[in-house]
Amino acid sequence: MSTDPRGRWSRLTSPRTLARLVSLVGLVAVASALFPAVHDRARIVAGVVPPVFPAAATTGTLAAGVVLVLLGGGLRRGKFRAWLLAVVLSGFAVLSHLLKGLDVEEAVLTGVVLVLLLAARARFTARPDPRSRRRLLAVVVLGVPLATLLGMVWISVDVDGLAPGTTLLDRFLQALLGLVGVPGPVDFVEPDVATRSAVGLVVLGAALVLLLVVVALQPATGPHRLEPGERGRVEELLGRWGAVDSLSWFALRDDRAVMLSPTGKAAVSYRVVGGVSLAAGDPLGDPEAWPGAIASWLEEATSYGWVPGVLGSSEQGAEAYHRAGFDALELGDEAVLHASEFTTEGRSMRVVRQAVSRCRRAGLTADCHRVEDLGEAERAEILASADAWRDGEVERGFSMALGRLCDPADARAVMVTCRDEAGRLRGLLQLVPWGEDGLSLDVMRRDRAGENGVIELMVTTLMAQSGALGVRRVSLNFAVFRNVFARGERLGAGPVLRLWRGVLLQASRFWQIESLYRANAKFAPEWVPRFACFRSSAELPQVSVAALRAEAFLVAPSWWRRLSESRTHS
Repeated sequence: MSTDPRGRWSRLTSPRTLARLVSLVGLVAVASALFPAVHDRARIVAGVVPPVFPAAATTGTLAAGVVLVLLGGGLRRGKFRAWLLAVVLSGFAVLSHLLKGLDVEEAVLTGVVLVLLLAARARFTARPDPRSRRRLLAVVVLGVPLATLLGMVWISVDVDGLAPGTTLLDRFLQALLGLVGVPGPVDFVEPDVATRSAVGLVVLGAALVLLLVVVALQPATGPHRLEPGERGRVEELLGRWGAVDSLSWFALRDDRAVMLSPTGKAAVSYRVVGGVSLAAGDPLGDPEAWPGAIASWLEEATSYGWVPGVLGSSEQGAEAYHRAGFDALELGDEAVLHASEFTTEGRSMRVVRQAVSRCRRAGLTADCHRVEDLGEAERAEILASADAWRDGEVERGFSMALGRLCDPADARAVMVTCRDEAGRLRGLLQLVPWGEDGLSLDVMRRDRAGENGVIELMVTTLMAQSGALGVRRVSLNFAVFRNVFARGERLGAGPVLRLWRGVLLQASRFWQIESLYRANAKFAPEWVPRFACFRSSAELPQVSVAALRAEAFLVAPSWWRRLSESRTHS
């Protein structure tokens, strides 16, 4: 066991430890405000200061305690604003503990934490969301007058409870001062009316303070999305190094940002979700320049207090992130088909052959075209059908989806369509470029009222026409925890593996986990592992939630999404 005092001091003043201590101090403050002080001590304080001071201090202690508890998340991320608020409120809490009832024990505890916060100043450097300054100003400029107006209305509702001669200015001052727990000039007829009015104003003021804290500590939502100049740099990297990773083209998603290496030879593609800087796939560009891009990305994440995480990296990418201090967890496997090896012959492909034969007997045909070769009418038909066939309100995908269809910006993408005898569209696949001679599946949709086997017909048609398209390899869907399904159903599988498989089968009732695995497995692909990367097990839950949100498996209500989109574009 280490006895190095410098190591103990470093752990004591770490953002994570101080976040816990500040939350503890906040809980102590709340409890202290809710329970009366020792009577003898309170009497001593009452003899020294005016009666209004202990009452205001009690209210202030309660508000400060609640805010200190809320500061924990910002402190853990090393936010400077969270540190500054914690210092100010801790200093205030020390004074208010003494004023409200000479609560020495609480004051000493809070004072010790205040000293630790001051000593750890250099460890809190994370910047806030640049837009939060405008929001803070808006809350102050609009919130204070609005809260005061509501307070005036609150006081004026019960006119009979006010002493005769109370003016509008008196009510205004009463409402304004009451927001911070200070009595105003209004006299009330009955004590109950005065108490009810004071409590209502304090609650209103506390709500305003909490709103200010939430806005001040709101996680930065990340840099701007890809601009034309940046898109050109990304496309240049894809032109030279796009064959390295099958997910490279998805870096051109409209909601992604890129962080270039100092040399400009590599970049990390990512999105900020709930305080997590979530990279997807491998870094772009020259693998020898990946460490520089990863270092730049981590530097930005640290400067904003974001938690870095990676979703869907290959083994080569996971090794690069591991050298930068990440751990890796195998998420599942990507199914890759090779044109030179693909065949529908043999017993293992019997299910595929039967599905294709059934579709052809039903009069279905499939064909492949580059997106740049599609006419406007066909594009419109594909977009309408894809929207009608989508499962759910939200478009899913982040790490392995482009988020757009038949877009001229993706001219070299391939569209596979399936039509019936009447020429009606029954299914479609969009695949984006994977270097010069590969394709990566982006969108897979079919008319659920049509014949079963449409997907098999389209995939086999694509592989049959791969030579004409100049394609050697095709990446299909990603199968999450593929090994669990593959090994868990075998004879002799252990109890832990069978239990884990059972859990995934239950989850498949909501998230098509098993069905995607079986849909891929029928084509006898090469299985290529994909990984999630994270810095520590403590950050894994936050990274996991961000990944589920990015992939749209966890979706906010529609009204909240509209509000978030309006704030993002403001």
